Amino acid sequence: MASIRIPRGTQDILPGEIEKWQLIEEKARELCEKFQYNEIRTPIFEHTELFLRSVGDTTDIVQKEMYTFEDRGERSLTLRPEGTAAVVRSFVENKMFGHAGQPVKLYYMGPMFRYERPQAGRYRQFVQFGVEAIGSNDPAIDAEVIALAMTLYKEMGLKKLKLIINSLGDKESRTAHREALINHFKPRIGEFCTDCQNRLTKNPMRILDCKQDRDHELMKSAPSIIDYLNGDSKKYFEKVQQYLTDLDIAFEVDPNLVRGLDYYNHTAFEIMSEAEGFGAITTLCGGGRYNGLTEEIGGPEAPGIGFALSIERFIAALEAEQIKLPIKEKIDCYLVSLGEEAKDYTVGLLQKLRLAGYSAERDYLDRKIKAQFKAADRANAKYVAILGEDELKVNKINLKSMETGEQTEVQLDTFVEKFTELNK
Repeated sequence: MASIRIPRGTQDILPGEIEKWQLIEEKARELCEKFQYNEIRTPIFEHTELFLRSVGDTTDIVQKEMYTFEDRGERSLTLRPEGTAAVVRSFVENKMFGHAGQPVKLYYMGPMFRYERPQAGRYRQFVQFGVEAIGSNDPAIDAEVIALAMTLYKEMGLKKLKLIINSLGDKESRTAHREALINHFKPRIGEFCTDCQNRLTKNPMRILDCKQDRDHELMKSAPSIIDYLNGDSKKYFEKVQQYLTDLDIAFEVDPNLVRGLDYYNHTAFEIMSEAEGFGAITTLCGGGRYNGLTEEIGGPEAPGIGFALSIERFIAALEAEQIKLPIKEKIDCYLVSLGEEAKDYTVGLLQKLRLAGYSAERDYLDRKIKAQFKAADRANAKYVAILGEDELKVNKINLKSMETGEQTEVQLDTFVEKFTELNK
């Protein structure tokens, strides 16, 4: 009988590796607390219509990558392919726009699902950390959102980073740019892929994001959104750049940067790794402003901005820069026992150590004393506490430092207190 294997495009994150994830998640939560972003948890699946309305029916995500199914009530549901739409849906449904504290600043962390060709750093189930600030039109919050992402990467040790930004403009600017793009591509649209042909009238800006036709000569000469920004959009983009400069965050303006989702306008940005050997796909994080998304989902006007980053790609970037994370590999104490009564006693003693805040372990395989010491060594124990029948009779236990080899005899009934003194 063939063994059952993991589905393609997914991964098991095993002990020894998961600690890296936990460190990143812990740092992200800590930073969000400093920046005053609160956690939100949304369902892993949503009504398909949510993503059709928000992400856009011309996007690769909606057209090719969503895991969509019908439930027993014949409702169309989709495993979430990204986080923003669900957060904005929750913002509208739970009337967060009525909260006293505006803007509403939220973060999320969890699995997303996209049916795409698996490759290095890209999975069909992947974990995203993202933030959303909803309810403010202030360009300073655009800079804050970018600063949060950059701070997270830098505090985890990444140095070879590049931030690129662009403005997609307001509705008026985008309409003017849209007409220019249609006029530019229309005469030779037959030379482009089927997807680009379909996008020409629906969303021509998405043609600029095409991977298949990116080397076509018309791509290089396509009208730039920067040239079509009206006065308000230019002023907004200049303010974002000023604030990033004030925050000492280096950036490059890239007029060709087009985020892959329909809901973006004004500020768009990506953070990339420039580490040698990182791979062909260098993007670590992407985000931007999405004024109009709340209305699309049925709520009142509430401008927003956010970003999302992949934890998998974060770890790949750390590995590319050969950054060793400060993972705690030692346990505080391993209990070694000799004899049935001593073995029984260590059950309660182990719990006392753990409740006192220490990482502790004992033998569960009835191993000889030599094998128990080897197990303590493998666990990288700082101390080993040895309890035999003779020690039990006189209410004593021997405590040995694995670093120095120094051994101390301690009263059993005050062992945890003595252990605490030694660890100070």
